[in-house]
Amino acid sequence: MQTSPKLRMTTQRQVILEELRKLKSHPTAGELCQIVRQRLPRISLGTVYRNLEILSRSGVVLKLDVAGLEMRFDGTVDNHYHVRCLDCGRVADVEMGLLEGLEQTISQHSDFEVLGHRLEFVGHCPACRQAQAHA
Repeated sequence: MQTSPKLRMTTQRQVILEELRKLKSHPTAGELCQIVRQRLPRISLGTVYRNLEILSRSGVVLKLDVAGLEMRFDGTVDNHYHVRCLDCGRVADVEMGLLEGLEQTISQHSDFEVLGHRLEFVGHCPACRQAQAHA
């Protein structure tokens, strides 16, 4: 497990991290709180959210900050891409290799020193497409 040298791994933080890493659904803090409560029944949404923020700042989890939508969290911190449904907000991993040389290309076309990238694709998930077809 990757943790920041200064990050103190409390029991609550450990359980939150373990449960998040089991998921591929990129849950909101509220969704994750419901799951964590199966192991820690008295944990509050505020505690889950604060710990997710700490884990995110420490680089242990990813915070997916999508404009206009509730924050989602990802237990996989390796570079990878996401696809988000424009209707329901569902986020999924894109199972493909990283685009080679993208940071270098962007650096060549800007005055930025590019250190990394996050790429999100948007569209309509199968469930929403099916619902639209039946409407």
